[in-house]
Amino acid sequence: MISLLTEGLAAMGCGLGAGIATIGAGIGIGKIGGSAMDAIARQPEAAGKIQTNMILTAAFVEGCALFAIAACAFIIK
Repeated sequence: MISLLTEGLAAMGCGLGAGIATIGAGIGIGKIGGSAMDAIARQPEAAGKIQTNMILTAAFVEGCALFAIAACAFIIK
């Protein structure tokens, strides 16, 4: 009985962790995009460099979120 409860709580914790990682990544990428648009509006001539850095940073954030979700999935079994 206790083992079943422990497994259920572990699965719930993994799901909650994956959800928080996804929400955090979405917020982070949104802030990156918003800040990049502000920077491009202030200096349109630097749009190419800003866009490149924005895409690279968003990819890193997405990679970290994917790693967190995969770790949660592997913990469930």
